[in-house]
Amino acid sequence: MSKALAGYGTTAGRSSRRRILRLAGAGLTMAALGAGLTGCEDESATGGRGSTPPPRPASPEPKPEDGKAPEDGQAPAPLWTKSTSADTYGDNDELVAVGGVVIASGDPLAALDGATGAERWSLPGGAIPGAPLLLGNDTLYLASGKYDGSVIGYVPASGKETWRSHLGKEYRQPRPVAVDGKQVYVIAEILEADNSSRTNVIAALNSSTGKLVWKEQRDLGTQQNGVHAAVQGRYLVYTDFKKNLTVRDTATGRQVWTQKTTKTNYGPFAVHQDLVIVPQGQKLQAFALSDGSEKWSVEAEQFTAFREPTVLDGVLYIADSGRTLWALDPRTGKKVWQSTSLKDAGAQVPRQFVRVGSTLYGATDLDEKGGIHALDVKTGTLRWTFNDTSGDYHAWLVATDGKNVFALHGKKLHALPAA
Repeated sequence: MSKALAGYGTTAGRSSRRRILRLAGAGLTMAALGAGLTGCEDESATGGRGSTPPPRPASPEPKPEDGKAPEDGQAPAPLWTKSTSADTYGDNDELVAVGGVVIASGDPLAALDGATGAERWSLPGGAIPGAPLLLGNDTLYLASGKYDGSVIGYVPASGKETWRSHLGKEYRQPRPVAVDGKQVYVIAEILEADNSSRTNVIAALNSSTGKLVWKEQRDLGTQQNGVHAAVQGRYLVYTDFKKNLTVRDTATGRQVWTQKTTKTNYGPFAVHQDLVIVPQGQKLQAFALSDGSEKWSVEAEQFTAFREPTVLDGVLYIADSGRTLWALDPRTGKKVWQSTSLKDAGAQVPRQFVRVGSTLYGATDLDEKGGIHALDVKTGTLRWTFNDTSGDYHAWLVATDGKNVFALHGKKLHALPAA
């Protein structure tokens, strides 16, 4: 299985700070957004304009060797840029690259050839806004765009349907949240007699037959939306807007443990071996999946907060609101390196990471001095920043197929040469 399919964690139906900002509409000015950021969250970081890629020449120039930036430190020109139907809220699972194609959440849902940008296939109805593009078992799992209660699996390279499941008429719009080698995990609203819903269920569906394996009703007051989930071994772990961190047994659905988290609980977390790693404001904590006991913690400087963590090739990468980038050993929390290169450049904080070779690519939130940062994976030194200068209010998203790095900003999808 390709590395692109190895990360089974995802997010379903968010209405986070980023989503609220994006739903405000393109008519908002950057000044208004800046004011909103200050009022909404203490994790924001701002700056001036980012680096601008040079216009693509009429006749192709030689590409930088090994994906390195030109000598002047400017970002490389895109290999191609395409307008898409993307409708995203800034969550990591809304842009995926797998099977030679890159797919951005939208209607229609379109798969573009990673090398050329040509359309391979499209799906009318597309992905449900806010629902993830969930990858696993060489399959792309989607909540049905027809809102008929189905969850459907497709071949990413061709768009061919290969799997379908239906939880039941008593449940409304199940959304996939995680997948492992045997099961697809979904959350759905439980319908009342008047067609309203006050509770929801989490369930496991067999990824071969589509049959229900187990289902468990969640506590009253929990929501279908705002769930981030991942599978690690025998454990399904997820967080939600009600500040719950919960672990269930994948075989039975039995709740192993649950505990409350702090205000940053709605963002993605990381899992590594037998640990779940959760940013909680100024503190980054690792808990044992087996019993919820704390195994290590790291604190940022006073008045700064950790952003979203990512584990890549055995290293945990995370930025804080003070624009410091951390590389940690996810087993122990010990520091591998710490970089202030972003702070020195006045660059915005990345919240999503991918790695290709010796380069770590980070996608930032809003446009001001942000975009896609290329960083030295051994030191965190900023090499260059790609920004399309559009001023679009959407967050940047990044994905890679190992050959190219794909940067989505609003409806513009750019392919950049990878290291």
